[in-house]
Amino acid sequence: MFDFIRKQFIDVIQWENPSEEILVWRFPVADQEIQNGASLTVRESQMAMFVNEGVTADVFAAGRYTLNTQTLPILTNLKNWDKFFESPFKSDVYFFNTRQQIGRRWGTAQPVTVRDTDFGIVQLRSFGMYSYRIADPALFFKEISGVVETYSGEQLESQLKNISVTQLATAFGTSGIPFLDMAANQVLLSQKMTELLKPEFAKLGLALENFTVESVTLPENVQKALDSRMSMGVIGDLNQYTKYQTAQAIPMAAQNEGGLAGIGAGLGVGAGIGQAMAGAMAGMMQPQTASQTPSATTAASTSEDPQAKLTKLKTLLDNGLISQEDFDAAKAEVLKQLIG
Repeated sequence: MFDFIRKQFIDVIQWENPSEEILVWRFPVADQEIQNGASLTVRESQMAMFVNEGVTADVFAAGRYTLNTQTLPILTNLKNWDKFFESPFKSDVYFFNTRQQIGRRWGTAQPVTVRDTDFGIVQLRSFGMYSYRIADPALFFKEISGVVETYSGEQLESQLKNISVTQLATAFGTSGIPFLDMAANQVLLSQKMTELLKPEFAKLGLALENFTVESVTLPENVQKALDSRMSMGVIGDLNQYTKYQTAQAIPMAAQNEGGLAGIGAGLGVGAGIGQAMAGAMAGMMQPQTASQTPSATTAASTSEDPQAKLTKLKTLLDNGLISQEDFDAAKAEVLKQLIG
């Protein structure tokens, strides 16, 4: 009978195995009463709070306490105890996990419409990470968790994300940073967001420890326009870029069926390409003398000296415009015509 009565009184209060995901845990009092002079143990990264009929009372930081009227002044006042109170008492005891909650992700489910100095009114998407901790257990109990057995960080996540996205439009609008400069100023944008969010977190009894903006993106159509602008900036002189593209295309043409060997051998289909190549390489062309008449020029172009052909082929090979295989095939064709 004596052992049964002893079980109705609580003499040790502690949260022995806290889960990282649980922010608030109520000590299981049930129908038991707390012994006057009982021991309260609050570990590091914890805080404990007594609640009397839904009203917050005394809060304890990390440490070991003996519960009496001296250590429970607020609860003593709520229950109208005098300094000689020694009876067991009933009270809810809540433990709060004050460890920093790190690696929490935030992001814009829907684009945020802002005014940009370069693009006018645009819709931006953004995401990043943040971390926080419980700083004021009484305020957190009043504003967020309330009378529950447990309250997890997952339950709080959506509310904190909504607060972050709400302040994002304000941050974009007041930062004065154009979108094109945001990539280089994400640190400044993160600092602006931290400045805006700290008071909002504090209203919930939370301390915002860190907030980072990892990416800011534009809608697809605006991004394509930006990519085009960037490409033109990279290209620079369009005339030089066109010449470069033409030079790059010649070796590719040599890899096609028939290659430059077919061009050199039959000229037929490749006559136009050969003439364009010859015209582009002014250094390879012999200057036209004043004594040449149009008829002589025409004759020279239609019946070119085999040695001149071989010289041009060797030049193309040396400049890497044709392969050794193409050169050998074209050379063989020229020699064949010469011998035949």
